[in-house]
Amino acid sequence: MDFTKTTLGIEFGSTRIKAVLLDENNVPAAQGSHEWENRLVNGVWTYTMDDIHAGLQACFADLKRDVQQRFGQPLTTVGAMGVSGMMHGYLPFDKDGRPLCEFRTWRNTMTGEAAEKLTNLLDFNIPQRWSIAHLYQAMLNGEEHLARLHHINTLAGYIHERLTGACCVGTGEASGIFPIDSNTLDYNRAMMDKFDGLIAETGYAWRLRDVLPKAVSAGECAGTLTEEGALLLDPTGEFKPGVPFCPAEGDAGTGMTATNSVRPRTGNVSAGTSDFAMVVVEKMPKVHREIDMVTTPDGNPVAMVHCNNCTSDINAWVSLLCEFARLMGKDVEKGAAYTALFQKAMEGEKDGGGLMAFNYLSGEGVTDLDEGRPLFVRRPDAAMDLATFMRTHIMSALATLKIGMDILTKEEKVRIDRLYAHGGFFKTPEVGQTMLSAAVKTPVSVMETAGEGGPYGMALLAGYMLNRHVGESLPDYLDRAVFGSARSVTLMAGEADIAGFDAFTERYKAALAVEKAAIAAVKGA
Repeated sequence: MDFTKTTLGIEFGSTRIKAVLLDENNVPAAQGSHEWENRLVNGVWTYTMDDIHAGLQACFADLKRDVQQRFGQPLTTVGAMGVSGMMHGYLPFDKDGRPLCEFRTWRNTMTGEAAEKLTNLLDFNIPQRWSIAHLYQAMLNGEEHLARLHHINTLAGYIHERLTGACCVGTGEASGIFPIDSNTLDYNRAMMDKFDGLIAETGYAWRLRDVLPKAVSAGECAGTLTEEGALLLDPTGEFKPGVPFCPAEGDAGTGMTATNSVRPRTGNVSAGTSDFAMVVVEKMPKVHREIDMVTTPDGNPVAMVHCNNCTSDINAWVSLLCEFARLMGKDVEKGAAYTALFQKAMEGEKDGGGLMAFNYLSGEGVTDLDEGRPLFVRRPDAAMDLATFMRTHIMSALATLKIGMDILTKEEKVRIDRLYAHGGFFKTPEVGQTMLSAAVKTPVSVMETAGEGGPYGMALLAGYMLNRHVGESLPDYLDRAVFGSARSVTLMAGEADIAGFDAFTERYKAALAVEKAAIAAVKGA
């Protein structure tokens, strides 16, 4: 294989770091992965720097092994590459590149005061997980590290900076740091001026533009792999420097790219540890606390419903059921257990019967909760069967997303022509797809490449930089070079499924008082 014609995407997901290598026809040729998990340390959801560096190297080493096995050649270069990761969060550094505090991930809900004040100041919804909310909360808290602040970054931006030496991120990733002006493809200047007024009140010497990573649009070159970066990526020294990098993106931007959802009136839903919906809109909606406004990698406005919690509680229950199976002498493979339990859920009561579940492992901005307590409750007279139990947990995983999507489609009248789904939630054929369709009342499609996910989308963005025609837009490139003959399966939920999910959601919203009481009564660690 001629590896100079390949493209590589590496994505830092919540539970797995994954690399996908595409051939010159944008077909996956090899992959690597490494599992990791966030930690709750002193009340902060984080990954250590050792976690990040070791995870990057382990994932890349696994990719190299796969390439060697498949092609009998060592992987020493690629045509272009890019890095993506969980959006948002807060990584501050001093002038020597040393971290000033722990990495505060998107999962933290510690910035409520800052998010509310910034939303009012800017007349633009600023969610708690955005980098600017973390920065301002640190200012409100008077954290000592701000006096030494040189710049901040996201996880993807940090890895990109370590590999290339360039402190920049893609436009889509930048839109989760601070609001982007889709006309200039840069941070909104008027809003930055307002934030600088807040900085002036505190007496810090830096200004906002000084500390934010540069925003770079899709298709532009954002640096090349340095010698130091090559050794960080591959300590064996086999992989050579000089590879061009496209701008680092967030998992939202790679999800949009991987599902060809970058044109207005297209959208996608990614569902795994967290879930989020991205809909490319034709006009800006009103300010809603439940709706985030970000952009595509090439700068089009996107309405985003982001939920911190999706499958974590389901994962815990499946592990418990597998443990019971082992106790009874049956060694059940976990993947097979997921498939069987998801399929069984389709036999359950369509509104969950008298069962109710909250999947909140952590706080949830859409429903205004700063903490979470996974919770299962049922009426005394409710039937406690496995099918309805599983269906309840699957609907719970999507309920918060539905609450936000209902605002977009009912209140803002946003039109969606195509909605694509991807992520681990949809691995079992038809089940997650049908349940999502019931939640959002629109047909849902799953592409044959959906399982490749974010790193696949990142590799496609690297290919756009490497192979696009002069003046060719990102949507046109994806249609021409990638998805022209792509196959997908589209499903529309039946009326009974839709009515059942609506009824469940109304009970879910009413029962939020129970979740709030659990948070107050069951103290965290």
